[in-house]
Amino acid sequence: MVDSVIRLIRDLGSDDGNLLRYGLSAAEYRTAFPVAIEAIRGSMSASNQARRDFLEGLFLAMARNGDLSDIQLPVYGEDTVYRLSVPDFGDVAVIQKGCPDGAHSSVRWSAPIWARETYLWWVCDSTRVEPGVHINGGINRLRKRFFSDAPDTIDGVIFHSSLCGTAGRICPKPAAGLQVAGATIPPPCVYIMPERRDGASEWNWEGRRQRHFPGVLLKAFGVAAESTASYTGHVGFQLTSRAVRTTIAARYGPGRSTIFRS
Repeated sequence: MVDSVIRLIRDLGSDDGNLLRYGLSAAEYRTAFPVAIEAIRGSMSASNQARRDFLEGLFLAMARNGDLSDIQLPVYGEDTVYRLSVPDFGDVAVIQKGCPDGAHSSVRWSAPIWARETYLWWVCDSTRVEPGVHINGGINRLRKRFFSDAPDTIDGVIFHSSLCGTAGRICPKPAAGLQVAGATIPPPCVYIMPERRDGASEWNWEGRRQRHFPGVLLKAFGVAAESTASYTGHVGFQLTSRAVRTTIAARYGPGRSTIFRS
């Protein structure tokens, strides 16, 4: 489908009748084409409101279901951080970002002091590469921050947007999900990050670290408590004699998982 749209856009340059309607010649179309594509990309990337609407609708649905007792939405002009009150647990911070392969979306954040757990939520609609490639790019940047002098870390990352579960990004998870604005949204991809430990050579390499919020989030999408582990991935680091290795494990149901190591 994407390849067909690309061919259509390129072939428009030879459609003299259509070009005439817009007052363009074929040469003018070819000259302006690259600039026009960049302008479209820029306007789509600059718009944060759709991403905010998506997460806000999702969290409001969780509150209506009783999974959240309170929501404090981001303040316009400040970092896009949601303060979610989880019953019988405390406050969780969700830092909304775009696609994870950019520095702004992966390393430019700070964990709020009030948060018991903090997560990056990548609301990424890009189809330039597969979701796993996006996630790997973001994890590589987060690894550098993890081993830096930065004072804080995060408990996990989430990759999920309104594109998930549609024809543009078919989801391997079951059809059951959360109803938001009349649409059924599949469970998100959740990865628990490692925690720092002095003198260690492995950090969450086997995925043993446990966090509270993934179970709360996945429950809202119809995942039973006993199945939470089957839908929760993890990120781990390992120090060897040559380099620091990374493992990224994705889980999307009982007995269904993929692991990427580098």
